[in-house]
Amino acid sequence: MSTSKYNVCLIGLGSIGVSFAALHLRYGSGTVTVFDTRSDLKEHIESVLPVYLGCDTDSPKVTDLQSQGRLKVCSSLKEACDEADIIQEQGPEQLDFKRKIWAEIEKAAGPGAQFWTSTSGIAASLQNELMQDQSRLLVVHPFNPPHIMPLIEIVPSPQTSTAAIQFAQRYFTALGSGHRPVVIKKELPGFVGNRIAYIIFREAAYLVKEGVVGVEDLDTILMASLGPRFAVQGPFKAYHMGGGVKGIRGFMDNLSTTIQDVWDSYEYVDLATKKHQNDSAWIEKVVKETESAYGLPTPAEFNSRDIKLREVIDTQK
Repeated sequence: MSTSKYNVCLIGLGSIGVSFAALHLRYGSGTVTVFDTRSDLKEHIESVLPVYLGCDTDSPKVTDLQSQGRLKVCSSLKEACDEADIIQEQGPEQLDFKRKIWAEIEKAAGPGAQFWTSTSGIAASLQNELMQDQSRLLVVHPFNPPHIMPLIEIVPSPQTSTAAIQFAQRYFTALGSGHRPVVIKKELPGFVGNRIAYIIFREAAYLVKEGVVGVEDLDTILMASLGPRFAVQGPFKAYHMGGGVKGIRGFMDNLSTTIQDVWDSYEYVDLATKKHQNDSAWIEKVVKETESAYGLPTPAEFNSRDIKLREVIDTQK
């Protein structure tokens, strides 16, 4: 069976789940079954999925996909998993939920089905504790929106089989969508992409919190510097070239004092536990300034973002 022929089951149809549905439907040719506990799932899919599929003349239409049997909205977990070759979960970022849902999926699925979780940071070794066969589960973590962004982080647990890892690599490499799967060698909170992204966001929030720069100016700084640079080369290659003919060794030798001064100047920022005085106040400051600058996202803005992302990604090819 070719990669594109696999039947895919999606559990959890929030923004990531719907985006993955668009990806599998656009580039695969198997059946995509979807299941979510929300009571308006059918209406939700018919309303939101067309935005992700796009409005080009060659974009598949939801009504056509349903009439052709390529898209099925299911009323039970068993129905959704029954004939799936790949079962992909995009549920809430809650460990208890994920442990329970994977135990249920394991009972509902066929013996050869591949198990993928699209979690943003909960390791497969934590999610698989109630499973009979822990070797089947691995993390397939996208960057949002996954129907456009090429990165797929494949993060196995120590129990995940080599065959399961290789299957996921082959699937995304052969899909024809331009996705780039990378196997992460160790489980860490946030994996790799989000660890780097959240460090940038942490410092951005700190600079706004301290009144160093405003939200819009901070965004301008990134879009006018690191954004275009990192679109064509990662940090190691960028700083390797930044060192001139001596490469990254020259870069670190020349800037080591400044780099260390910056590293030493970082201060603690408490987002989750709020143990420190005025932590809630700075969160409100960042939220209010961002909402004041941009309002709340609209469908038109998502569409505009997707068009621009495709243009950037096209330049990388």
